[in-house]
Amino acid sequence: MSQSVGVVVPAYRPDPERLVPYVRDLVEALDPTVVRVELDAPRTETLSALDALPDVAIVNAVDARRGKGSAITAGFEALDTDILAFADADGSTPASSIAAVVSAVRDGADLGVGSRRHPEATIASHQTIARRYLGDGFAWLARRLLDVPLYDYQCGSKAIHAAAWADVREHLYEPGFAWDIELVAVSGAFGHRVAEIPVVWEDAPNSTVSPIETTFKMGRGLLRSRHRARTIRQDRLHELIAARRDQHALIDEFSEATDD
Repeated sequence: MSQSVGVVVPAYRPDPERLVPYVRDLVEALDPTVVRVELDAPRTETLSALDALPDVAIVNAVDARRGKGSAITAGFEALDTDILAFADADGSTPASSIAAVVSAVRDGADLGVGSRRHPEATIASHQTIARRYLGDGFAWLARRLLDVPLYDYQCGSKAIHAAAWADVREHLYEPGFAWDIELVAVSGAFGHRVAEIPVVWEDAPNSTVSPIETTFKMGRGLLRSRHRARTIRQDRLHELIAARRDQHALIDEFSEATDD
């Protein structure tokens, strides 16, 4: 039996002329049950332009800027499909590569991770030198701190089986860009099968990401992700640290909103 697929596209001030055709490509490549565009702080003209999205697409617009991690988590929680995938709104990873990541989960992986730094990846256009070196340095450090050795932790294309999502969802705390690496770290702590898939990558020159500020935040997020993974593995020291902290997982926000 074919496994159903739901796709989340987190978006903050996206370019509709890029996003609309990208969603159409995703629909054609993946035949998903639904594509959820999780849209933060939208402009009125953006909402109007997204009326051109295909019928299978849903736009969930939120007035505030939630952050990438919060937006994806909200989207995943709303899905009722066998496989949950996400793709960044800038379209840097083409739909065909997203399909390859989803196929890895269909073939038995619990988590499929797209990789632009994989030796077999195809780079259609490069990032700036500064962003490339910062990204390479971060990946190098992550490989040494986490138990899941990958070439790339931050590529905006991942897919997870619904059963694996049920394991990790209560252990995700990062609302921003560090969510990607936290997902990998937590999934690894559960012993999930993680498959790294080389993708085609075309850098989006008009990204809203500040490379230096984001890298510092990512570094802190990496250390927190390592801590949470070690806590799940019942490392005594990390369990003691966790017991002293008052933490709220991302899904707690949705429970509180429902209770209100």
